[in-house]
Amino acid sequence: MSNTLFDGLHHGLGRVLDLRMAQHSMTAANLANSDTPGFKAKFIPFDKILGEAVQHRGGQGMKVTHALHNAGLDANVSDPDVTEIEAAPWVADGNSVDPEREAVRLKENATMFSGVSRGLGRRMALLKFAASNGERG
Repeated sequence: MSNTLFDGLHHGLGRVLDLRMAQHSMTAANLANSDTPGFKAKFIPFDKILGEAVQHRGGQGMKVTHALHNAGLDANVSDPDVTEIEAAPWVADGNSVDPEREAVRLKENATMFSGVSRGLGRRMALLKFAASNGERG
């Protein structure tokens, strides 16, 4: 793919979708193991990963001429660190899965996945519109 047609934001958003799918699988595994003694719930800390991607200054990017400008997403976000949740001290079997927390994480993840995929769809619609010389059809 050409870097001029699909910029870093496009590739970065695609990577966010990949990470959201990984989080969905991880949350499903957490829920499936909610009765497994000693199982530790896992999640991807998106706030940390996306913060690192936005702050990354390597490679070619947009020129930032003001301190309040956003550098954009980097397409090369590294593989995420998976965080394990330790069980509370009062849990007898050492399992750290909280079904309510996982249900919230599942809904939040689905909402974020939907928003990013809609955004990518709109970007693709703009490219299609431009490629057709502004004709709808």
